[in-house]
Amino acid sequence: MYDKEDSAPTATTAAAPRRAPTRRRLLLILGGVVATGALAWFAWDFFVGSRHVVTDNAYVQASTAQITPLVAGPIVSVPVIDTQAVKAGDVLVVINDADARLALAQAEAQLAQTERRVRGYYANDSSLGAQAAARAAQVAAARSDLERARAEASRRQALAQSGAVSGEELTAAQTGLRAAEAALAAAEAQLKAAQGAREVNAALIAGPGGAEANPEVAQARARVEQVRLDLERTVLRAPFDGVVANNTAQVGQRVQVGAPLMAVVPVASAYVNANFKEGQLRKVRVGQPVELESDLYGSSVKFHGKVVGLAGGTGAAFALIPAQNATGNWIKVVQRVPVRIALDPAELKAHPLRVGLSMKADVKVGG
Repeated sequence: MYDKEDSAPTATTAAAPRRAPTRRRLLLILGGVVATGALAWFAWDFFVGSRHVVTDNAYVQASTAQITPLVAGPIVSVPVIDTQAVKAGDVLVVINDADARLALAQAEAQLAQTERRVRGYYANDSSLGAQAAARAAQVAAARSDLERARAEASRRQALAQSGAVSGEELTAAQTGLRAAEAALAAAEAQLKAAQGAREVNAALIAGPGGAEANPEVAQARARVEQVRLDLERTVLRAPFDGVVANNTAQVGQRVQVGAPLMAVVPVASAYVNANFKEGQLRKVRVGQPVELESDLYGSSVKFHGKVVGLAGGTGAAFALIPAQNATGNWIKVVQRVPVRIALDPAELKAHPLRVGLSMKADVKVGG
């Protein structure tokens, strides 16, 4: 009994020294793991992390063209459908052109009439000049008649005082003088009218270029070109290569100027808008290379591009209802700035993307 009680403390005392080294070893191992992890993280951040800026808040964008009519009228043909690939110049929508054709015929008739009228101006110039010359000759003749009548009246006046002529002859001479004065005044008035008519006609034909460059003809010709342009605009064509999207045009639908009918998306020239946090932009510069992944193709397909520009403000600054930070209940929110990334056209051709697809962007900012 005594021996058993004596032996228990001895076993416990022997186990205590054995646990202490084991605990130290565990602490050393844990410390080594933490130190190794810290060293590995530091090495990764120094050699990799600090030289790359990554975000998955990136999306495919493109300069989409909205197809809107420039003339009003009913649609007679829509030869394309949504998702259809089109080339630059392909017909997208055809609007009835009957009104435009009638307007063109009317404008061409008006142009022909104007050209005839202007040619008449040039033809009248010589005849008006001849009329003015004839009126000038009439003035000269009337002035001669007046001088003769004045001399005759003066002579009769002198003879009447001596009684050599009768009062009747004197009265006739004075009457002839007044008639000559009136005839001269009438001739001078006709000369002024003829000269005025010629000046008006000369103003109508003034300027170089002849009848073809006359302002009236130019205005009528511009009207013809405007109507011809309206006729051409009844056919809406693709502005560039792309894919038709959001097609709402229907045969028989009457469209108004500026009404959106469809969009053409240039998928071959798509780009990426990557929205980086403001703290990530310290080292981002135009021209830096970018590696991208698309959710559509996964990590097996890598796209390559470069930074071509940073937006002039954050996305929140250009929101429809921008945030009002001058309030009492203010909470700081990390802002994001859109960064535009151009893609390699060859890679886009091999692996087409669509507007709105999600991307992961990795910008190489150093090394």
